[in-house]
Amino acid sequence: MSQTNQFRCVEFFVLFIVLPVSLAINFNVWIKVGLVASGFIYVLWVLRKSEAIKFTVKKNIDWNAFWRRLGVTFLMVVIATTSYVWFVDKEALFFVPKTNPMLFVFILFVYTFLSVWPQEIIYRTFFFERYEVLFKNKTLFIFINAIVFSLAHLFFRNTLVLILTFIGGIIFGYTYLKFRSTTAVSIEHALYGNWLFTVGMGQMLAFPGMEPMS
Repeated sequence: MSQTNQFRCVEFFVLFIVLPVSLAINFNVWIKVGLVASGFIYVLWVLRKSEAIKFTVKKNIDWNAFWRRLGVTFLMVVIATTSYVWFVDKEALFFVPKTNPMLFVFILFVYTFLSVWPQEIIYRTFFFERYEVLFKNKTLFIFINAIVFSLAHLFFRNTLVLILTFIGGIIFGYTYLKFRSTTAVSIEHALYGNWLFTVGMGQMLAFPGMEPMS
């Protein structure tokens, strides 16, 4: 293994294993914020300097294929999650949009631009462009991405969150490898995440405005 690839392995371990696990440990929250911010700045720096990524919307994407695929998967998500909330806690179904529409719209905006976009920069754009050289098997590559994406949500200490983010990681990883677009995968991620908030599963993802699910 070359020195460059050895460095990438160490980098991968620190950014995608050590850092997420540390966030699940109890220590000063501002130190955690500083660690996350430092990691994100490092990711942006590497993308610009080493990977020569330009943060522009790609024009040569088959958007028709993307929207067709998204329509099918989103319909499945809508049916599954609506059924889940209906049977687990019917009172939570569409709770925030019904009771606090202004908060609902505000959270959709904040989540999309301040949570989804940074996550996709780190876990799709950086991860796939930086570590693809280390993996010959694309299926294994996507699986590993889903594992570390789920690990990033370990601090929620919620098994359902870990399962959902693992499934999301599989979907988002496939989308990025197929379309090579941060914009496309961010749209997909935002749609699913915002839907979970909309349908009434926001509390488990720390969205505000939800009454505790019974």
